[in-house]
Amino acid sequence: MKSDDGSFFDEATGEVPAVSSTDPRVTFTGVERAADVTETSPEASLLPHWTEAPTGQVPIVVARDAANLDDPWAAVPAPSWREGEADWVAHEDQFDASFLAGEVREDVSRPWEFAVAPDVPVAEEILDESPRPEPVHRTRTRRPATHQPLAGRAVRQTSRNVSLATLTGVLLAALVSITFLAGAVPVAILVLVALGLATAEAYAGFRRAGAHPATVLGIVAVVTLGIGAYNKGLPAIGAVTVLLVVLGFVWYLSAHQSIDPLDGIGATIFVYSWIGVLGSYALLLIAPRYSVDRHGLALLFGAVLLTVANDSGALFIGRWLGRRPLNRVLSPNKTVEGLIGGTLITLVVAVALLPRISPWTLTKAFEVGIALSVVVPLGDLFESMVKRTLGVKDLGRVLPGHGGLLDRIDGLLFALPTMFYLAHILKLG
Repeated sequence: MKSDDGSFFDEATGEVPAVSSTDPRVTFTGVERAADVTETSPEASLLPHWTEAPTGQVPIVVARDAANLDDPWAAVPAPSWREGEADWVAHEDQFDASFLAGEVREDVSRPWEFAVAPDVPVAEEILDESPRPEPVHRTRTRRPATHQPLAGRAVRQTSRNVSLATLTGVLLAALVSITFLAGAVPVAILVLVALGLATAEAYAGFRRAGAHPATVLGIVAVVTLGIGAYNKGLPAIGAVTVLLVVLGFVWYLSAHQSIDPLDGIGATIFVYSWIGVLGSYALLLIAPRYSVDRHGLALLFGAVLLTVANDSGALFIGRWLGRRPLNRVLSPNKTVEGLIGGTLITLVVAVALLPRISPWTLTKAFEVGIALSVVVPLGDLFESMVKRTLGVKDLGRVLPGHGGLLDRIDGLLFALPTMFYLAHILKLG
């Protein structure tokens, strides 16, 4: 222990240990200082031997004045014990360990979660203190999305003029029949005109909703795809689609800042895919490389005939017996009874008329009739969803009593690819 005069003594015996200059196990008295021991015995260590029992003293490295200036190691301060109150605060201001501590973070998020608050610069921007221009946020041109995007949309309230619609349908059926009798090339031209007009109607509906599609580019892409499908087949779909995406990006490079390019490109590609890609299967059915002995015309005519039968059966039987809506939100006027009636009329027309046309058989006509009875109503509901989302009753008024041309071929667009692949599966052509 340490006595009042600063010397150390053994508590058990009361003796003061002597300092040995030769024994490496050095003990101290209160009078002798570390510098004195260093002068008398350079080889002596100021630390107790490792075999001795612990004393509970805490070592500290405190700079001491070196006595031997000739010794190059003399400038290195020797370790010593904390002997007084001054040793506990020695060199307190010479070393600040606070810089070793990291920045205190208040973020308690888990390490795999990354949440960046709005308008907060990231690390690179924090390092770069140079002023930067504010980003320009372009205003979204379409109606803002809500939790119920179809709520409050337009729903057809006026009754259709059945007589006028029937007359228009008869004239349109006569035109289509005469065109089919003329051959594949006139049918291809009629299909291209119909797809171009339907595309223009769809883009007009998007513009009325506030979007800015590339209308001219989209119409040209649809017509080009139809020509390519007739001449080159299925590979034309991929080629024209790639061109539309690239040219669509170029189209909106110089767009006004108030136009949202994502809305514009999205609307352009959506209409192209819906009308152009699905409608191109009509030209694939009659394309020379896929049609043998003019069977492609028979297949396309069968798809058109069954689609008209399904639409007409659903319309008349739904008006006569319809009670339960098929989908109250998308199309309140379509009923479950109309769906069943359209399916029955489609199957009757399929087994009664199609087997009279080569290469149709009774079995294959029945199978195709079942398939088209499923996809044609889906195409009709799909167009209803688009119209209700855009907030329009009809996408056009080309056909009196029917609305637009797209309103008449909406189910056919879903029937065409179905007929194309069924023809290869059932080996109709």
